[in-house]
Amino acid sequence: MANNYFRERSLPYQPGQKAAFKVSRSKIELFMQCPRCFWLDVRLKITRPSSPPFNINKAIDELFKKEFDTYREAGKPHPLMVEFNVPAIPYQHEKLDTWRETFVGVVTIHKPTNLHVFGAVDDLWVNEAGEVIVVDYKATAKDKEVSINSDWQISYKRQMEVYQWLLRQNGLNVSDTGYFVYANGRMDTDGFNDRVEFRTKVIPYKGDDSWVEPTLEKMKVCMESDVMPPVGDHIMGGPCEFCTYARQRTELTLKSLKSKSATS
Repeated sequence: MANNYFRERSLPYQPGQKAAFKVSRSKIELFMQCPRCFWLDVRLKITRPSSPPFNINKAIDELFKKEFDTYREAGKPHPLMVEFNVPAIPYQHEKLDTWRETFVGVVTIHKPTNLHVFGAVDDLWVNEAGEVIVVDYKATAKDKEVSINSDWQISYKRQMEVYQWLLRQNGLNVSDTGYFVYANGRMDTDGFNDRVEFRTKVIPYKGDDSWVEPTLEKMKVCMESDVMPPVGDHIMGGPCEFCTYARQRTELTLKSLKSKSATS
């Protein structure tokens, strides 16, 4: 079963195909960053170069989950929720483990596009009004207080909004306000001594998922086209850095081949 699932994921999109095509939350973000990179990925399976995995961040995510699960079982708020005045408790739901599972997550079929959209949440809380709250764990190490105010962090915000949209498609009453549980590794201690101390901040964010469905429709148009779309804008400004690198390398390679041909 699992092998068949991953084999299906590896197939490129065929224009006009009847089977629902899987697009993850990260694929939506890829389209937002650069339609060309997205098209190359889904149509030709030419993927962007990937960065090394952030295993320390993954470890922190898993430890956060264990912590919050303890309070979930007890039906009590985590001390961070008390410290940052979040009137909520960890949410209990029979599908929570599935919704957290990578490559599975929260799923919906977007009928207008026949896209199988999914994304794995870090955590869910529930407030006094019974609204489900999307929670995303983040970790970094910097010498100033963490925030979500940088331009590049728009991807964090879109990530949360996709999760909010997915949960609403599954019939949940979802709060517009989500939270980032943001751990910051301290650099002001006397030494390493086999441990890094963190300060954790809980940051509220009011999401707006109204962009998600129009974006899915644009993605489907892009996927159906045989014409490679233009280069997108990098989230830090300027054209997509991956496409820029590819173009410059191609130009340099062609120039070198032309030079060798002229001298031979």
